[in-house]
Amino acid sequence: MDGEISAEELRELLDSGADVRVVDIRSPAAFRRGHIPGSENVPFEALTDRIESVADAERVVTVCPHGQASVQAARLVGAFEGFTGRVDSLAPGIEGWPYDLETDGERESAPDEGPEAPF
Repeated sequence: MDGEISAEELRELLDSGADVRVVDIRSPAAFRRGHIPGSENVPFEALTDRIESVADAERVVTVCPHGQASVQAARLVGAFEGFTGRVDSLAPGIEGWPYDLETDGERESAPDEGPEAPF
Protein backbone atom coordinates (compact mmCIF):
# COMPACT_ATOMS: atom_id res chain seq x y z
CA MET A 1 0.00 0.00 0.00
CA ASP A 2 1.30 3.42 -0.91
CA GLY A 3 -0.95 5.54 1.30
CA GLU A 4 -4.34 7.06 1.74
CA ILE A 5 -6.12 9.45 -0.56
CA SER A 6 -8.74 12.07 0.27
CA ALA A 7 -12.10 12.29 -1.43
CA GLU A 8 -11.04 15.55 -3.07
CA GLU A 9 -7.84 14.00 -4.46
CA LEU A 10 -9.74 11.01 -5.84
CA ARG A 11 -12.35 13.26 -7.41
CA GLU A 12 -9.57 15.26 -9.13
CA LEU A 13 -8.03 12.04 -10.47
CA LEU A 14 -11.36 10.82 -11.81
CA ASP A 15 -12.20 14.19 -13.36
CA SER A 16 -8.79 14.36 -15.05
CA GLY A 17 -9.30 11.00 -16.75
CA ALA A 18 -6.32 9.43 -14.97
CA ASP A 19 -5.87 5.68 -15.23
CA VAL A 20 -7.31 4.82 -11.82
CA ARG A 21 -9.43 1.81 -10.84
CA VAL A 22 -11.72 2.38 -7.89
CA VAL A 23 -12.37 -0.94 -6.16
CA ASP A 24 -15.28 -0.89 -3.73
CA ILE A 25 -14.91 -3.79 -1.30
CA ARG A 26 -18.37 -3.50 0.28
CA SER A 27 -21.12 -6.08 -0.20
CA PRO A 28 -23.00 -6.13 -3.52
CA ALA A 29 -26.15 -4.83 -1.77
CA ALA A 30 -24.29 -1.87 -0.25
CA PHE A 31 -22.64 -1.18 -3.61
CA ARG A 32 -26.04 -1.13 -5.36
CA ARG A 33 -27.38 1.40 -2.84
CA GLY A 34 -24.66 3.88 -3.77
CA HIS A 35 -21.11 3.90 -5.07
CA ILE A 36 -18.53 6.24 -6.55
CA PRO A 37 -19.25 6.65 -10.26
CA GLY A 38 -17.12 4.33 -12.35
CA SER A 39 -16.10 2.13 -9.44
CA GLU A 40 -16.25 -1.65 -9.52
CA ASN A 41 -17.50 -3.94 -6.80
CA VAL A 42 -15.09 -6.59 -5.57
CA PRO A 43 -16.32 -7.62 -2.11
CA PHE A 44 -13.47 -8.01 0.37
CA GLU A 45 -14.08 -11.74 0.80
CA ALA A 46 -13.69 -12.20 -2.98
CA LEU A 47 -10.65 -9.96 -3.40
CA THR A 48 -8.03 -12.69 -3.15
CA ASP A 49 -9.82 -14.70 -5.86
CA ARG A 50 -10.25 -11.68 -8.14
CA ILE A 51 -7.06 -9.75 -7.44
CA GLU A 52 -5.64 -10.48 -10.89
CA SER A 53 -8.55 -8.56 -12.40
CA VAL A 54 -7.28 -5.33 -10.80
CA ALA A 55 -3.53 -6.03 -10.79
CA ASP A 56 -3.05 -4.67 -14.31
CA ALA A 57 -4.11 -1.14 -13.33
CA GLU A 58 -1.65 1.71 -13.12
CA ARG A 59 -3.36 2.94 -9.96
CA VAL A 60 -5.92 1.35 -7.64
CA VAL A 61 -7.97 3.04 -4.92
CA THR A 62 -9.81 0.79 -2.50
CA VAL A 63 -13.07 1.91 -0.90
CA CYS A 64 -15.00 0.66 2.14
CA PRO A 65 -17.60 2.21 4.47
CA HIS A 66 -15.30 4.19 6.78
CA GLY A 67 -11.76 3.83 5.40
CA GLN A 68 -10.53 1.05 7.68
CA ALA A 69 -11.08 -2.24 5.82
CA SER A 70 -9.93 -0.60 2.60
CA VAL A 71 -6.47 -0.17 4.14
CA GLN A 72 -6.27 -3.96 4.47
CA ALA A 73 -7.55 -4.37 0.91
CA ALA A 74 -4.97 -1.88 -0.39
CA ARG A 75 -2.20 -3.79 1.37
CA LEU A 76 -3.44 -7.02 -0.20
CA VAL A 77 -3.46 -5.53 -3.70
CA GLY A 78 -0.05 -3.92 -3.15
CA ALA A 79 1.45 -7.23 -2.01
CA PHE A 80 0.24 -9.10 -5.09
CA GLU A 81 3.31 -10.30 -6.99
CA GLY A 82 2.17 -9.07 -10.39
CA PHE A 83 1.06 -5.60 -9.27
CA THR A 84 3.48 -2.80 -10.10
CA GLY A 85 1.23 0.26 -9.83
CA ARG A 86 0.23 2.53 -6.98
CA VAL A 87 -2.47 1.53 -4.51
CA ASP A 88 -4.21 3.82 -2.02
CA SER A 89 -7.11 3.56 0.38
CA LEU A 90 -9.86 6.20 0.33
CA ALA A 91 -9.24 7.75 3.76
CA PRO A 92 -12.80 8.76 4.69
CA GLY A 93 -14.46 5.73 3.08
CA ILE A 94 -17.69 6.00 1.14
CA GLU A 95 -19.30 7.73 4.15
CA GLY A 96 -16.89 10.63 3.64
CA TRP A 97 -17.51 10.96 -0.12
CA PRO A 98 -19.26 14.36 -0.42
CA TYR A 99 -20.09 13.99 -4.12
CA ASP A 100 -22.91 12.25 -5.95
CA LEU A 101 -23.11 8.47 -5.87
CA GLU A 102 -24.38 6.13 -8.56
CA THR A 103 -27.09 3.62 -7.69
CA ASP A 104 -28.83 0.87 -9.57
CA GLY A 105 -32.19 2.36 -8.70
CA GLU A 106 -33.21 -0.46 -6.38
CA ARG A 107 -33.68 -0.24 -2.67
CA GLU A 108 -33.14 -3.45 -0.82
CA SER A 109 -34.39 -3.84 2.70
CA ALA A 110 -31.95 -5.13 5.22
CA PRO A 111 -33.15 -8.23 7.09
CA ASP A 112 -33.84 -6.21 10.23
CA GLU A 113 -35.86 -3.48 8.50
CA GLY A 114 -39.59 -3.50 8.83
CA PRO A 115 -42.20 -1.90 6.59
CA GLU A 116 -41.67 1.71 5.71
CA ALA A 117 -43.36 4.14 8.07
CA PRO A 118 -46.31 6.08 6.60
CA PHE A 119 -44.87 9.39 7.79
